[in-house]
Order: sequence, then C-alpha cells, then structure tokens
Amino acid sequence: MTATLTIRRRTFVAGGAGFVAATRIGTPARAQRAKFLPSYVAWKDADSLMIHSDQTIETRRGAIGTGLTPNNKLYIRNNVKPPSDAIVADRTAWRVEIAGVKQPRTLTVGELKGMEVTSVATVLQCSGNGRLYFQEKLTGTERISGTPWTVGAAGCVMWTGVPLKTVIAALGGPVDGAKFITGTGGEELPAGLKPIDVVVERSVPIATLDDVILAWDMNGEPISLAHGGPLRLIVPGYSGVNNIKYVKTVALTPLETAAKIQSASYRIHAPGERGTPANPAVWEQPVKSWITAPLEGGKAGRVQITGVAFGGMSPATQVDVSTDGGRTWQAAQLVGPDLGRFAWRAFMLETDLAPGPHLLVSRATDARGAVQPEETAINGSGYNHNGWRAPGVDYTAS
Repeated sequence: MTATLTIRRRTFVAGGAGFVAATRIGTPARAQRAKFLPSYVAWKDADSLMIHSDQTIETRRGAIGTGLTPNNKLYIRNNVKPPSDAIVADRTAWRVEIAGVKQPRTLTVGELKGMEVTSVATVLQCSGNGRLYFQEKLTGTERISGTPWTVGAAGCVMWTGVPLKTVIAALGGPVDGAKFITGTGGEELPAGLKPIDVVVERSVPIATLDDVILAWDMNGEPISLAHGGPLRLIVPGYSGVNNIKYVKTVALTPLETAAKIQSASYRIHAPGERGTPANPAVWEQPVKSWITAPLEGGKAGRVQITGVAFGGMSPATQVDVSTDGGRTWQAAQLVGPDLGRFAWRAFMLETDLAPGPHLLVSRATDARGAVQPEETAINGSGYNHNGWRAPGVDYTAS
C-alpha cells in the first residue's frame, strides 16, 4: 500500500440554487450558505460547501485545499438518488458480479479484500466542473442547462481497493472480443421510467484496465454512502461519471453500453444539439489548474499565490502564473508531496504586486506537453472546461 502525506490550505468556491450572476471567481449573487445539508451528507462541513440541490453540492474554493481533499469537504454529484444506507450496514457482504471473463462469478467485498490491496490518489472531478464559465457566454436557445459549477466540483482523493486486473486474472482473463469495461451502479431506479434511461452504467476502454481499481476505502476510511460505498469502481484520470458508485456489476464487453448516460448524456456536442454515440465520450480529463489563494484584495507588496494543477492521464509538470491576465507569465514552484500521475500538484509563486487591480490566472502543462488553453471550446452540455482565463481571481492591491 502506498504511503502518503496530506497538506491542507485555506480555499473557496461558489454555486447555489437561484443562480443569477457571478463575479470572475464564481460567487453567485444569491448563493446560499450550506447550513442545511441533506440527511445523507449531514456529517459534512457545512461551512466548506455550497448547495446547488440535494444531489449537487460544491466545495468552496477556499476549502478545496492543495493536498488530499478531506472527506467532509468533498463535493457531491449524483445522477440518481443514493440507495438506502442499509447497503453499508455490512460492507463486506456487498456483492459485485464480474462478467465478460472466462470464469464469471459474483464476489463479496470480503472476498475482494483477500486478493490484493493497492492505493491510488486521483483527481475526482465532475464532468461539468466549470460549466458556469460556458453558461456566462450563452443565452437564449443555445443556453447550457445544468448545475453552474465553478471550480469546486473536484477534489483529490486517495482510494484503496483491489486492482481490477487482479480480479480479472483470477477469473481466467477477459473473454475474446472484450473492448470495454462496463460498470453498473446499484442505485434504486425511479419507478415508471425505462431502466435504460436512468441506470448509471458507463463503459470505458479496456486499455484502462491496468489502472482501474475496485475501491472500498477513501482517504483511509470506508467509503461513505454519499461517495459510493461500500464499493466504487475507480477509473484514474477519467471524469467523475465514469467512477461508478455502489458498483454491482463489472463486465468486459465488446460494445459500449446502450444506457442513455453513455450513449447520449455525456457526449461532447454542439450547443442546441443532442448527444449521440457518434459524439466523443466524456472520458479522460484535460490538463487544468486554478488558483486557491489569495481570493480577496489585500496589501500591495509580497504576495504568495497558490493553487492546484493536474493533467488527467498525465501528471502536471509545469505551472505558470500571471498577475496581469496573461500578458506576462512567471514559472510557479510545484510544492508538497507528489501523490502520483493521477493526483493534482500544489503550486506556489511568491511575487510582488503593485497597488491597483490584478487578474491572477494559472496555466498548467502536463508531461505529454499539453498546455491549458486560454478558453475551452463551448459544447452543448458544458463539459470538460479547462480554460485558464475564466477561473481567474480579481485581486486589488492597496
């Protein structure tokens, strides 16, 4: 099992039902303080969160931190209402069906724990994180619906579980023709609807098999019901929707699932259009960064600027920071522990700010040479925003 260190720093984020307008750092004018959390997340730190709905709760930018994100501050995003907490009463008894292998069978969490244990730190990020920045640009018939996330639908989490490849190998290996890993969640589906329209079932390329794990612990604790316990399928480097909660079936399949959440809902398509299997799937996360401090004006002079950066499937290796909205750049220092290629890295720049207004922005580069763009091309669902300008911080030095 991989040992790790945790660093924490003050942070902020925005969001909220009744969104009307926002400043550059994403604070909705009518954003509500998260004083009344839904019962299934009542254990979370309310002051670190902002409620959009019962199923969409954002971490304030000032609470995100720069190391592992504490469980009680991590964002919430559910496509379907969570199941009863009875499923976590006896965690080791939870059963997951393994199909598309030469010796298919159903295993309990207790049996999985007897195979092999590993840990991996990953950035868990909602596909729509940053959607607000798209929404601010579109109106009328092209307007993008959905939760107006800024940067707080993301966190860095240490997962512990068994490598899926170990399980597959123990069951004789994949069947011939397997091209995808298809995970099915254990949510209770709403009555009166077609299961294929609401089931949380996602397929990812089988090329991810070496990295995928079946996780039962999150940051050293049993995964809470709110975050997919007792067992969650973790696909490092991939967008959050692919990390199936309450996973009850994992199948190696020749085709992607026909479930709506795969075939239409999480596709990159033009505004005003509907997603189809012909559109690119929301899979790998793009290179991205944002500033976590400072978030308000202060005295002129020496200032320490901090933030987080990640590259999805490839680690962030460089971060540049600008205090003048991108006209000039300075190389930031990567600080704190390196938790692996799927985790984020904290960065820091100490610089002098003259009196007056400043736009603080960050721009990350990953190990493959991909550079965070100034703007992200708009898509119809507001997915995969990674532009560096929109999340910038307006800072006035006095």
